[in-house]
Amino acid sequence: MSEKTLPDYLTVATELQSASLAVNPAEMHGLLTGMLSGGLSLEDKSWQPLIFDYTNEGMGWPDRVLTLAEAALKVTTGEVTGSGMELSLLLPDEEASASVFDLADGVSDWINHFISGLGLVGAKLNKASTEAKEALADLEEMAKLGIDEEDDLEEQAQLLEHVIEHVKVCALTIHAEFGARPTEESTPTIH
Repeated sequence: MSEKTLPDYLTVATELQSASLAVNPAEMHGLLTGMLSGGLSLEDKSWQPLIFDYTNEGMGWPDRVLTLAEAALKVTTGEVTGSGMELSLLLPDEEASASVFDLADGVSDWINHFISGLGLVGAKLNKASTEAKEALADLEEMAKLGIDEEDDLEEQAQLLEHVIEHVKVCALTIHAEFGARPTEESTPTIH
């Protein structure tokens, strides 16, 4: 596990709402992760105009929200480019008093915005490997996820946890093919 964690869902939700941005924390994080997985440069802030255009008609974000987005991006970058093959998702949680329905909606929002993020950075998905195309198809199917009120909610919650783990695998599969890697200059070579 990484030592750095994503910002708190409720904090991000409050800041996004107070800034009148029409995006929730799951959507914001999905978008950023999709951009990273599609090949977003790790060396600059080229993500900012993209996210401003997508979420706020090209207008910048207030500093507090931008700081939270940068923190989420930094944690996610460390996860997807690190050796741990892990990915955390910013989803509604118990602290946000989230029900299994809220969590399912959050997963769907995250996936849809992940796919949008791939498009924003122009990932060449038509040239993707079979594995990446399968991962994208799986994500598209999982985005249609719904919880039936008539079913056993405890069982649905367990199934949702499996879906979340599969979402992570799919996102990492796509990142492995299209995502940017940190430059090697950061670690000196010893001869």
